[in-house]
Amino acid sequence: MADLSGNYEIRRFGAVSKGKDGYAEAETWSRAVSFGFHESTRTPEHVAKTLETYEADQRVLTGAYQTGPVAPSSLPADVPVATFGTMRNTLNVGFGRLVEAHLVTAVTVRTSHRRRGLLRRMMSEDLQLAKDDGVPVAALTASEGTIYGRFGYGVASFERNVKVDTTARFSLRHQATGTVEVADPRALLQLAPEVFGRVHRLTPGSIGRQDWYRQLASGALGRDGKEDPAVKVALHYGPAGNIDGYVSYKFLGWDTEPYTVEVVDLVAGSNDAYLELWQFLGAIDLVERVSWTEAPLDDPLAWALDDPRCIDSSDSRDMLWLRILDVPNALAGRHYPTEGRLALKVLDPLGLTAGTYALSADGGEAAVERLPGTADADLTLDVSALSSIYVGGVSPVTLAAAGKIREHTAGSALKARQMFAVERATHCLTHF
Repeated sequence: MADLSGNYEIRRFGAVSKGKDGYAEAETWSRAVSFGFHESTRTPEHVAKTLETYEADQRVLTGAYQTGPVAPSSLPADVPVATFGTMRNTLNVGFGRLVEAHLVTAVTVRTSHRRRGLLRRMMSEDLQLAKDDGVPVAALTASEGTIYGRFGYGVASFERNVKVDTTARFSLRHQATGTVEVADPRALLQLAPEVFGRVHRLTPGSIGRQDWYRQLASGALGRDGKEDPAVKVALHYGPAGNIDGYVSYKFLGWDTEPYTVEVVDLVAGSNDAYLELWQFLGAIDLVERVSWTEAPLDDPLAWALDDPRCIDSSDSRDMLWLRILDVPNALAGRHYPTEGRLALKVLDPLGLTAGTYALSADGGEAAVERLPGTADADLTLDVSALSSIYVGGVSPVTLAAAGKIREHTAGSALKARQMFAVERATHCLTHF
């Protein structure tokens, strides 16, 4: 990699809210991110609200800044030509186990400064820092599908858009065990993190949420930086009267046909809560369709409907990407439902995890040992493939068929599928 130190300077600083030292730098960084994602110029109020939530998340903001003269009349040197943001949260790796995850977000490079190694430099340095901190895995959600494999990331979960016909065809084969009641949307400012916490502990592939989500679900802060008065909220109460789910939604207006309710956020802490929130959505008067952009692929709704063709769904798309940073700690951090031993030769384009490892699972627990470089392996795989199978959302057998895993011992890919299985479908409701 070329030495860019004479042309660019990489700066890292914490997100701060308005009125604190460093706000001007954070504000300029935020505007550079908006430019990179083709957003309209944000108002000062929108930027201030955004940075307030970033501070709550304890985000670290990284920028690449020009150190030499800038072109006349172009953006000044204090505006970063590339951006990169991070925060820490937890990842559910199956069976209720949570590991710390390094979340990467806000990755942009200005068009006029591409092909100069800026993204590689920021990503490589940042992942090394996270590994040095003892974090076993990094994660991101990608706006482009061709960028992050070269850095060792692999797709670990998927989602889809659904449009559900809620006319007379809509009927669920489900006997309600709880109740659903409409609530003041502002109730979710407190309740949303509590309810999501339960879902997070139950769902493999789930990522802990940033502060912004409670603002979005409650309508307190829409995607445009303003309060969203269209948002409505319903809460699900379990048999004991505890709140174990909610749906945040809004009507798209009488000009939208068929008349449609759009789900803003649907979080259910039990199977009954999930189906009963859908029963509520399907019963809303004067509405003919409910749309949701974050539905799971393996969706109980399809099997609970009398007519599953009520669901018009898009093809699946990748959602969560993972990147293992420390193979022994990552693999030892999860539960294994079957016993077995696998020798894994891991390839790594950044050199962070390359090596051969013996994974031995017994009684749900795992021991991971680094083997000599000459040791025979059952499977050879890139760290991106290991990251894809880590939380059970992608089958090693499928990756072997695709040529992304090489099987040296017959049946090893099947054994890996059995060992890396999780207790329920992998799904991530957290975009970041």
